[in-house]
Amino acid sequence: MADEVILLDGFASIFGMRVRVALAEKAIKYEYREEDLRNKSQLLLKMNPIHKKIPVLIHNGKPVCESLIIVQYIDEVWKDKAPLLPSDPYQRAQARFWADFIDKKLYDAGRKIWITKGEELQAAKKEFIESLKVLEGELGDKPYFMGERFGFLDIALITFYTWFHAYETLGNFSMEAECPKLISWAKRCLQKESVSKSLADQKKAYEYLLEMKKRLGVE
Repeated sequence: MADEVILLDGFASIFGMRVRVALAEKAIKYEYREEDLRNKSQLLLKMNPIHKKIPVLIHNGKPVCESLIIVQYIDEVWKDKAPLLPSDPYQRAQARFWADFIDKKLYDAGRKIWITKGEELQAAKKEFIESLKVLEGELGDKPYFMGERFGFLDIALITFYTWFHAYETLGNFSMEAECPKLISWAKRCLQKESVSKSLADQKKAYEYLLEMKKRLGVE
């Protein structure tokens, strides 16, 4: 019996795009279902009753939630092709550590860039750039975060690229000027079809963000 794979997602979701990249890397066929988060589907509420959030991967009727957990699940289930996590336990732990850093530091600072103003915005921008510089230091001169091969940690970070234009515009700074090595890495990742076809357009993501700002009254 063929695997039934459904992804509940949103086109501009940093977290959903991670799953799309992982599925593309493994060449897994799946059904994509766009969720309207203002009017969540009964399927989403049933499959993720705890957080009621996207993305949710439904594999043969069973849900897996939280993007980094989903990516690891994909890597374990479809392990015969394009391994995403290193085989060495220490390197695997390091990849998970830095992915956790991205979610705890980078995402929060990035969110503050578009929901705050004045001094708060400046502080958020500083924190965001500092976090990127830390990641740039971890990347060093390697082509990808874990060495020669694109993998788990690259997937964890590259989806933020979709929002770089929005962060730069709203925060009034240049990502390339601040973190040139990271932008070179991003361009390298984008040469991969699994990445370029899975990431949402930067301008469309920015328009989506402006709509969200309007809706939340943080213009």
